[in-house]
Amino acid sequence: MKEQLLELLQQNARLTNAELAVMLDTTEAEVADAIRALENDGVIKGYSAIVDDELANKDMVTAIIELRVTPQRDSGYEEIAHTIMQYDEVESIALMAGAYDLSVTVRGTNVKDVSMFVSQRLATLAGVLSTATYFVLKKYKEKGIIIEGEEKDERGYYFP
Repeated sequence: MKEQLLELLQQNARLTNAELAVMLDTTEAEVADAIRALENDGVIKGYSAIVDDELANKDMVTAIIELRVTPQRDSGYEEIAHTIMQYDEVESIALMAGAYDLSVTVRGTNVKDVSMFVSQRLATLAGVLSTATYFVLKKYKEKGIIIEGEEKDERGYYFP
């Protein structure tokens, strides 16, 4: 039940315990207990809304920054990741496999703010070898939710 509960909450965290109970064929009390246990165990870290910044009239800039770093002797990538995640501009940070080590997503009020953050804060950290910054131009889908409205093609598809 926990996997199904988590999947439903990821799709829509506003579902009530009563609605979840019906969907999972269980009781509201069991759903409430399961959610409480998942929160207490740290499986559920929090709840958030997915916002279309364009419709909310937010002039925000999002950038994805690839970092190549030197891992530390005793802590590997943990120490630098913990340092970076303390910055308010940082939305997410992940250890990656491939051409770079850390992927950092940041938000700022404009391109200059993000650029200054990268050049003055990230690039100057001990252990950072290089950065590559990519600015997000438009979001179409986030966390499984379609942001950009789909235009319906009423003609349908024809496959001979």
